[in-house]
Amino acid sequence: MQKNQGIKRLFHAAIYSWQGLLSALKYEEAFRQEFIAFILLSSFSFFLDVTAIERLAMISSLMLVMIVEILNSAIETVVDRVSTDRHKLSGRAKDYGSFAVLMTIFIAIATWLIIILK
Repeated sequence: MQKNQGIKRLFHAAIYSWQGLLSALKYEEAFRQEFIAFILLSSFSFFLDVTAIERLAMISSLMLVMIVEILNSAIETVVDRVSTDRHKLSGRAKDYGSFAVLMTIFIAIATWLIIILK
């Protein structure tokens, strides 16, 4: 199979990324919630008296939550694709992904609180 190269590869990558976003918004409730929070909180950050670097940290921390959430969803999708049977390793993989999301949420909360309460 011949792979796309150059601008054609970038074009196809952009299409696949767009499809990924639409799929996540359609099928992943947690991602939808985090996406809405990202839009609202990112917009709100422009009304706060913070530096550009602080705003970048605030918005980046929210983006990190969405990135980890989508990776968690990818793990869960692959585990479910392999088998819907209960297995301790499948459960562990899903739990690890969920815990990673929780840790990034804590990072985002800490980032926002430290900057707002400085």
